[in-house]
Amino acid sequence: MGIDSKIDFESLNSAQRSAVECTDGPSLIIAGAGSGKTKVLTYKIAYLLERGIPPSAILALTFTNKAANEMRERIEKMVGPQSRYICMGTFHSVFSRILRENADVLGYPKEYTIYDSNDAKNLVKTIIKDLHLPDEKYKPNAIASRISMAKNNLITPGAYLQNSIFATEDRRAQIPEFGNIYVEYCRRCKANGSMDFDDLLLQTNILFRDHPEILARYQDRFQYVLVDEYQDTNNAQ
Repeated sequence: MGIDSKIDFESLNSAQRSAVECTDGPSLIIAGAGSGKTKVLTYKIAYLLERGIPPSAILALTFTNKAANEMRERIEKMVGPQSRYICMGTFHSVFSRILRENADVLGYPKEYTIYDSNDAKNLVKTIIKDLHLPDEKYKPNAIASRISMAKNNLITPGAYLQNSIFATEDRRAQIPEFGNIYVEYCRRCKANGSMDFDDLLLQTNILFRDHPEILARYQDRFQYVLVDEYQDTNNAQ
């Protein structure tokens, strides 16, 4: 870097500095807790901005809003207000923004509402009642958790119903109607113009899978994608 750099490279060890300066191709940082992984990510973003990369071309994903806000504040101290134009946030918040821009192509309103866990559980409870299923076997918490598991593994209701392994598992668990509950749950969510938190991941995957022109637009936009705590990502993320 030039003499005008505001990045304190002296505070980085050689491995950290190497990670910060690596900008060609993918890189994975493996280190223990408290060893400065987030610091490296923050410095790397500042380094990219100082090299002239537009802030709008950087996507930074974290697991908490607090982490994203702290990272943005640290970057702004180094490079100034241009850091405000970085797309930075949790997986759910970033994917929600993407879906707001494109929800209509999936059949949802752009002003869709987001169900929290209580909303989701209450909808499941209503469906169980409407289908006249015994609630001692079809427990709302367990059913909602299984729906979440399916979505986080990118399993749509249709795919779930077509999978004989899932059908066998559900019979053994004495919930053979789970697949139909899942179908009805998703149908009602869509009819209500709503998504749950897991939909923010699943529907973004579906959006990019089924609409390559939209995927290409975001691929062109984000030249650098940085993920904090990558080891904690699930399949959908």
